[in-house]
Amino acid sequence: MGATSGLHSSRASSSSSSSSHFYPQRRSHRQGWQNRTQAIAADRELGAPRNAVVPMARTRRVAQQLHVRLNEQLWQDRLYNSLPSVPQRVEQEDALSHGGWEPAAHHLSKAELWAVMRQEARAAAEKEPVLASFLHMTVIMHTTLEKSMAFLLANKLASPTLLGTQLTRLFMEAYEDDPDILEACVADVQAVYDRDPACEQYAQCMLYFKGFQAIQCQRVANWMWRKGRRALALALQSRMSEVFAVDIHPAARIGRGILLDHATGVVIGETAVIGDNVSMLHHVTLGGSGTGKGVRHPTVGNGVLLGAGVSVLGPIVIGHCSKVGAGSVVVTDIPPHCVAVGVPATVVKVLDDTVEPVKAMDQCVDFILDYVI
Repeated sequence: MGATSGLHSSRASSSSSSSSHFYPQRRSHRQGWQNRTQAIAADRELGAPRNAVVPMARTRRVAQQLHVRLNEQLWQDRLYNSLPSVPQRVEQEDALSHGGWEPAAHHLSKAELWAVMRQEARAAAEKEPVLASFLHMTVIMHTTLEKSMAFLLANKLASPTLLGTQLTRLFMEAYEDDPDILEACVADVQAVYDRDPACEQYAQCMLYFKGFQAIQCQRVANWMWRKGRRALALALQSRMSEVFAVDIHPAARIGRGILLDHATGVVIGETAVIGDNVSMLHHVTLGGSGTGKGVRHPTVGNGVLLGAGVSVLGPIVIGHCSKVGAGSVVVTDIPPHCVAVGVPATVVKVLDDTVEPVKAMDQCVDFILDYVI
């Protein structure tokens, strides 16, 4: 009898301990009412009897899930009238006709930019003697930006069977024949300096940023492609891929003010078109779809921001001043001034007409905080 009594006493104490663990003491009437509300919500979600004992941790977790679901539903309802219900067709001409490259008031002319770069190189050589020879040969000894760029890029791409002296002459020939190539180079330097906080000097961009260097090599390869020297253009593309881990077809059309941030793994196909003021992070793919000889790659409009790992597939158009979240796969047109995210990417927000995502380079704002890929 004593043992049985002890057993009942032990169970009672255990039940009391369990109850106090699941349902803490109510500190106030208000707190108790909140706990009761959460419990009722959890009971209904879990399908549990009204008087069933549900662990408080589980109750809070379910209540939090309900709260998130409610917020997302309210957010969707609020934006229902402003978001396109079906993918809209975007014309290439429209995507490339708004927000083109225009030098800002603080931007330097080519001559001013080159003077600043040489000054930065001299200061760096004095501060770090180990780099003095490299900086002298690459920057300080040259009288113009085009000569420096030709020397730098040729030595980057040189191989035992593709001599640096030959490539230097080819680059200089391209710069002399088409001045737009160097003007685009100057715009790219300004864009990198403006949008990449890691770029503290103009010379850093030219000397050390492989995304910038890859774009400049592609511009010369594109010139060769247009001149009918396609074998040489493809050879240059092959070396670019080996040296920079960036694969851009020489026939791709690329605008001005381009930033390839980090650039590793970027792939841009033959019929792709990239407008002005575009920023792309590493592992972005502008890929084709199909085996036809026509347009099979995307068009990226002016002022577009593509996050890391974005894949844009097929002959679709991303409208001007839109941005796509990291890891998204875009297979339909994206209207201008929109935010798209997901697999497949869908529009989740419409931006104000005055917003230019490339200026802020923000990879977090405007996206749903909790989405599943």
